[in-house]
Amino acid sequence: MYFAYMRKLYFTLTIAAHFIISNNCAQPTTDTLLSKILSTSSNSITKSIVADPLKYRCQIIYTQINRNSKGIPTFKNYYFNNHAALYFNPASMVKMPLAFLSLEKIKEIKVKGINKFTGMQFDSSYEQQVAMKIDTTAKNKLPSIAHFIKRALLISENDPYNRMYQFVGQEAINHKLHQKGYTTARITRQFMGYSEEQNRHTNGIQFINGKQEVVYQQPPAYNKEAFDFSQNIKVGKAHWDRNDSLIQEPFDFTKHNHVALQDFQQMLQSVLFPASVPSHQRFNLTDDDRLFLLKYLSQYPSETDYPKYDTTLFYDSYVKFFFRDSTNKIPPYIRIFNKVGWAYGFSTDVSYIVDTKNNIDYMLSATIYVNSDEVVNDSKYDYETVGQPFMHDIGQLIYQFELNRKHDFKPKLNAFNIQYDKRDINDKRPMIQLVDN
Repeated sequence: MYFAYMRKLYFTLTIAAHFIISNNCAQPTTDTLLSKILSTSSNSITKSIVADPLKYRCQIIYTQINRNSKGIPTFKNYYFNNHAALYFNPASMVKMPLAFLSLEKIKEIKVKGINKFTGMQFDSSYEQQVAMKIDTTAKNKLPSIAHFIKRALLISENDPYNRMYQFVGQEAINHKLHQKGYTTARITRQFMGYSEEQNRHTNGIQFINGKQEVVYQQPPAYNKEAFDFSQNIKVGKAHWDRNDSLIQEPFDFTKHNHVALQDFQQMLQSVLFPASVPSHQRFNLTDDDRLFLLKYLSQYPSETDYPKYDTTLFYDSYVKFFFRDSTNKIPPYIRIFNKVGWAYGFSTDVSYIVDTKNNIDYMLSATIYVNSDEVVNDSKYDYETVGQPFMHDIGQLIYQFELNRKHDFKPKLNAFNIQYDKRDINDKRPMIQLVDN
């Protein structure tokens, strides 16, 4: 009872702290340097967004990385309209912390034979839940945390997120992120169309060995903790509901997932450069797990055999918004370690960019809302005409600025020289074209 009480007290205090922070950040933060960089754009779309960032719910964080003579990096964030209380729908961005938490939980199970590659089977333990026994995109046809992470990061598939959510559990997801200091995080929903109550229930799970023997069982879980939904979040002028009816009222995001852009940026930084953040902000990963994440945060679909994606649809820059243009190609000396999300007219990218030819690295994070008709959930958004051109333009503005910026000490980027997979040209299996992302 004591531990349950303390856990509940901690959760309540953390939520309270989140809203205190939000209230204290009522005014957006904009730094002169980033404003000057953005002002050099000749792109009319960028100019209009920069002139009215609140209309587009636009936020940008540019992170300079500087090193001393010993190669130790320091990080300096520059903000444009950064506003913890300005809501954006994170969409697939939540797959990133779920990948980190899933590897952390695997490590903490401490049962012989359980690791990120161990086969898993998901039961249907509550109404509307969907069982999962096989994964046809995996080489051994078995679901696993490792394969879920690959699918979630390579082209941002949805079901792997749901399965990681079920594995970690709604209560643990939020407690662990808050304990690490990511106090804006509120992850309440799977991408399954579930009700609030259904999202509180998570499936029973079995881990199996190569002989199809059960080596570990995780029972179904239920989150009894309350979320604070007192802050109403409504966007747009009208919306389509789940019954395909047009409702002449704003769309209610009050109970949707939420994480501030700066928390996403810090989560990624904590995995890329663990020593650069306080110890409590880091994820409890093995060295092998961290390298696994770095690999699939930056690997391209064209380099991957399992899953074998159709690269005419899922090209190398498909989820690399800051370098995605009409060519759909990225220079071979550039690698982007990132996660993106897009839904309901919101588009977000949190990236670490490495250029091994010019020996530079930096981080860039941005989110924007592009929905000119102000009707939410109608699948008619301005991603291709406004969102993507803007993301690419600011990506190139910052890249060019970094190319010309004076660095007292150049980085040694050997740690990010990763051995990527290579697709087998003799593999005649059909390529995957239909995915839910």
